[in-house]
Amino acid sequence: MSLKEQIDIERLPKHIAVIMDGNGRWAKERGKPRIFGHQSAIKSVREINEACAELGVSYLTLYAFSTENWNRPTDEVKGLMTLLGQTMRNEASTLIKNSIRLQVTGDVEKMPVETVKLINETIERTKGGSRMVLNLALSYSGRWEITEAARKIAQEAKAGTLDPETITEDSIAAHLATAGMPDPELLIRTSGELRISNFLLWQLAYSELYFTNKYWPDFRKEDLYEAIVNYQHRERRFGKTSEQITK
Repeated sequence: MSLKEQIDIERLPKHIAVIMDGNGRWAKERGKPRIFGHQSAIKSVREINEACAELGVSYLTLYAFSTENWNRPTDEVKGLMTLLGQTMRNEASTLIKNSIRLQVTGDVEKMPVETVKLINETIERTKGGSRMVLNLALSYSGRWEITEAARKIAQEAKAGTLDPETITEDSIAAHLATAGMPDPELLIRTSGELRISNFLLWQLAYSELYFTNKYWPDFRKEDLYEAIVNYQHRERRFGKTSEQITK
């Protein structure tokens, strides 16, 4: 039985998040510049995006560029921004064909004007997609997101439109950049690093974490299927006992 055939569609995670790591090291091992790794990673993005849509995953969030990534060498950042814009232009038709809606989470105001323009055009062109949401985390960090949510809540409390005594976990979640999206049930990180790197700090509270040594440019559908099968063999208790779950 193939890995895909082992997947129980009735227990498919609605939301999968991915930390796409290892592009630079993948390129370095091949004697290539780091940007070559980022360029090669586009095939993995396309394949995993389409595979998730085919399976019936509702949301796929890809950690594409963190707030910390702005500290990388200027040439690499410029190359990434250019590549991102080109990818928006080239992949829009594929997203439309597969009825996938693009959305972006992050502090995109810091990004180049032309890149933001191409992102917004793709968001507009794909807004009718109903099969899956592809959420790109760009210029994003979990601490940035929580700080922004706290600022909004404080402003509403100061204006008298929000009673601090009524603040709950749900009201905090409603002020996050991912408001309206379910929390990821499964987080996948490539390249062998065993950390979440300031990604979806609130949302990953009860996510299952899956780590693979493969670099992102080598990650393919079979690797995704393996991660999902692994996830489906875990017991998700949310603080309860096994006995309570099986009742």
